[in-house]
Amino acid sequence: MIETLTLTPGTLTLEDCRRLYRERLALALNPDAREAIADAAATVARVIASGAVVYGVNTGFGKLASTTIPADRLEELQKALVRSHAAGVGEPLDDAVVHLILALKANGLGRGHSGVRGEVIDALIALTNTGVMPVIPSQGSVGASGDLAPLAHMSAVLIGEGEARRGGERLSGPAALQAAGIEALILAPKEGLALLNGTQVSTALALAGLFEIDQVFRAALVAGALSVDAAMGADTPFDARIHALRAHPGQAAVAASIRALLRGSVIRASHLDCDRVQDPYSLRCQPQVMGAVLDHLRFAAGRLVAEANAVSDNPLVFPAEGEVISGGNFHAEPVALAADQIAIAAAEIGALSERRTALLMDANISTLPPFLVAEPGINSGFMIAHVTAAALASENKQLAAPTSIDSLPTSANQEDHVSMATHGARRLLPLAANLRRIVAIELLAAAQGVELRRPLATSAVLGEAIAEVRAVADFYDRDRLMAPDIEAVAARIAEGAFDRFVDLPLDEPGG
Repeated sequence: MIETLTLTPGTLTLEDCRRLYRERLALALNPDAREAIADAAATVARVIASGAVVYGVNTGFGKLASTTIPADRLEELQKALVRSHAAGVGEPLDDAVVHLILALKANGLGRGHSGVRGEVIDALIALTNTGVMPVIPSQGSVGASGDLAPLAHMSAVLIGEGEARRGGERLSGPAALQAAGIEALILAPKEGLALLNGTQVSTALALAGLFEIDQVFRAALVAGALSVDAAMGADTPFDARIHALRAHPGQAAVAASIRALLRGSVIRASHLDCDRVQDPYSLRCQPQVMGAVLDHLRFAAGRLVAEANAVSDNPLVFPAEGEVISGGNFHAEPVALAADQIAIAAAEIGALSERRTALLMDANISTLPPFLVAEPGINSGFMIAHVTAAALASENKQLAAPTSIDSLPTSANQEDHVSMATHGARRLLPLAANLRRIVAIELLAAAQGVELRRPLATSAVLGEAIAEVRAVADFYDRDRLMAPDIEAVAARIAEGAFDRFVDLPLDEPGG
């Protein structure tokens, strides 16, 4: 049975958003929200009846805002807006992302400052609950005025146009409405604009990227701890006293996590009195690097939750004062900057992981067989797996280049500064896919290195992590096709197999 999440607009948590993305929860609108929604719609009706000219209600859009639309053409105006703005291109967004977009749009409209009727929100919820996902092209938004093109494709289904998917089947707009059990909406004044304006696409994409990268972050901490043991590294750099002197919460938390992962390692106990003075930075400075990553992911998470609960269309309706005010909440700069933070942090996770894999290849540093295989020369071992990690890490550095610093004026220079949040958020998912494979390669290499230390053993916890690797990839005793093992371990990361080893939630204070 599908679990239902009751939307109390403006109160979504990070965990709610994660579950909406991962689990495809059904939605229900809290009945207490309906009064505010109705008041806002009534305010729009009163403004129109008064003869006032209000942007987007009875005017054109963007550069055409000075054109007043007669009352008998307001319905036509809203439908024309949806049709003209459905100009997106590219591959459709994944259904999991679309599911989150629908929920975020219902959440924002449900706060009662957008002027839409309750049936508009009900229609969005009906699509969600019946698994009818509008086909939304992934390209075409610059992140101001909101995610216009992609949200127009979403909205087209509500008026019986466009396309949707259900269970892998492509449906026409009318067929989609039939599958959802609803009638096509006849959009009232402002409703088309309220649906199209908003940052829900860029926010959903950024949240999706955050959730995927957070999962790989956890696996990377496990891989890093395994690499410490595989290379016979020291655990003294993780001493709590070191990190207490710097007061970065993520750094202290990561150090504590690595200490817990290594606790009880026989490998570590075997070389307490060795003559190595210091380990390379990729081992020794994990708390400093991964802690900074954690702090910035937490900060970005906080901004994205705030945006998930925001009213980000324009103009906004204030029923208590009877006013409709034009502003700029559709500008997605908060999302753009958060997405850049996440991308840069993810690139650093991969950069550090690749360096540890490289370290394990070097017998002079690791004291393991060259490239972690018996009979090196006959066997090449992990040589080219590391090259793949290096290629992916380099690609991620390019993907992490900031998008928020770019802007191109649109709408005949009316929209003269835009955020580029949407593709800044969209690139997080391919970046996460690369990162997953980088860390999968390190998990394979580090597990191999630890097992080459037998009869010495790692900690019990890391032994469980190795068992997760070995569930899908055998010990590498001689050369074989490596790609299937990389993909299998990457899939285990995506399935959450390593989540249980690291308890560092993103919604804790810090950053």
